[in-house]
Amino acid sequence: MATLNAEHINPFLMAAKKVLQDMCFVEVSIQKPSLKETKFGPDVWVIMIGVTGEMRGQVIMAMTEKNACDIASKMCMAEVKQIDDFSASALSELGNMIMGNAATVFSSNGIGIDITPPTLSHGQVSFTNTYAKNLCIPLIFGDTKVEMYLAIRQE
Repeated sequence: MATLNAEHINPFLMAAKKVLQDMCFVEVSIQKPSLKETKFGPDVWVIMIGVTGEMRGQVIMAMTEKNACDIASKMCMAEVKQIDDFSASALSELGNMIMGNAATVFSSNGIGIDITPPTLSHGQVSFTNTYAKNLCIPLIFGDTKVEMYLAIRQE
């Protein structure tokens, strides 16, 4: 399996930090990355977006129900106590904005990627990936944590 280097990781982190800061009006802290399995419990919302082109794989963003409600509340500018269709759409759009920004950064670096529409999942789920290792990078703001999983390799 190919490994990721900073040139492949940083555009995703830069995009996630910028979009979360712009959409949620928060200061985002990027934590230490680690290799981690993509297994999620019953209280977790998962946004998964595929990457194609000169890099291939998927990016997963995972957060607890509480954190998903906090993020959706900030994006919708109204209190969200439970994820409904409207707030689920906001979370999916968050994934689209992050990945669209990342694709722009990659393009300016001469790497062409495309993204798939987001898949939003809630509840106990796990993903097995033999294509690339899952690098997990926690993104923290206030009491909220989003884990970004990168399973990408350059073609």
